[in-house]
Amino acid sequence: MTPRKRRVRTRRLACVAVTAAATATLVSGSAAGAGQDDGPSPAASSAPTATTTPPAAGSPAFGAYLHYGEPGVARIDGLSRWLGGADLRVGHTYLPGDRWSNIEGAPNFLEAWADWRNAREDRVFVLNVPMLERNEAGVPDHEVRRLLRQGAAGQFDHHFRALAERLVALKVPDTVLVLGWEMNGVTYTHRCGPDPEAWKTYWQRIVTTMRSVPGQEFRFDFTPSRGRDAIPWTQCYPGDDTVDIIGMDSYDQPHGMPFDEQVREPYGLQAHVDFAKAHGKPISYPEWGLFRNGDNAEYMRRMLAWMDEHKPLYNTLTDYCPHGVWMCSANPRAAEVYRSVLSGRTGGPAEPPTSPDPTPPGTQPPAHCSPLDLGDWVEYWLGGKLCLRLDWWSRTR
Repeated sequence: MTPRKRRVRTRRLACVAVTAAATATLVSGSAAGAGQDDGPSPAASSAPTATTTPPAAGSPAFGAYLHYGEPGVARIDGLSRWLGGADLRVGHTYLPGDRWSNIEGAPNFLEAWADWRNAREDRVFVLNVPMLERNEAGVPDHEVRRLLRQGAAGQFDHHFRALAERLVALKVPDTVLVLGWEMNGVTYTHRCGPDPEAWKTYWQRIVTTMRSVPGQEFRFDFTPSRGRDAIPWTQCYPGDDTVDIIGMDSYDQPHGMPFDEQVREPYGLQAHVDFAKAHGKPISYPEWGLFRNGDNAEYMRRMLAWMDEHKPLYNTLTDYCPHGVWMCSANPRAAEVYRSVLSGRTGGPAEPPTSPDPTPPGTQPPAHCSPLDLGDWVEYWLGGKLCLRLDWWSRTR
């Protein structure tokens, strides 16, 4: 199958032009992505090797990607209210992959997430970690191959040791780390295809390095995108000793593919479940949602039923347009399904909804401000919607 490309999530709009004739007001509410902005071998790890953590009893733990930074934390309560008080136990964000200093966990980036995680014992913090800097810069295969081999030789170990130390210091040593996600595709510099053997060795070094940090309890989530993509994801699997969870990013694509085919296709949903079972690992869905087939209520219904059946350790819906349902008004039918299925869930059987908040954030413009329809993609990059305030006045001669 032709490699699948999704819209890049991790760039931000740098500036907004304001004319003298009118003032454009930003109405927050759309989720924006994180800004994208070598060493010795790791010490022998005294930490235990990976162990299998079974899924929690009852309904799967779930949440949504709502924003990479503090707004993402703040929006969790709003989504919970919209879902009739559902218990969103999973918080999910991404480290910027522009430069190594951000991959190490830039100051003031992780604190809000750490505070959210530590407020309750049963919460799960999921952090996507790029394996290389310039992660969305379109780095050519030959350079990716060189970088993977440098990583396999230990030249980048110190960056991941720094990240591990930072997470332990923030008291989130049990973070789920989605390392090198969608490695079977072509989007990211940390892709596997240019040199699978170097990629696997590099993964193993990163995990060994991070496990060597005292106090860590990390779980490492190997997460390809659904289907074959640029390379079969099984060719990138680094081995059971350094993988705790086998995830899958699964969007409703390509165009025209029904859900049953998404299940049956080579390296699809069923293959994922079977592979994880054969390796004694729990599954996860760090990214999932609508995409090429629009407001597809049937996909939403079937995907939720699939997860109820197979009980992943956690799942997080990507909740911005075109993928989401709460902060994306373009998918009302799928939103109705998502809300009806998950309203009131608390980690056990579904409960009746309790006075849900019907209005997602950012959907009401300020007074005397006319909304501009710029399209979902532009609003995504802006991090919200724009409205136009026109100030009229009379002029005498």
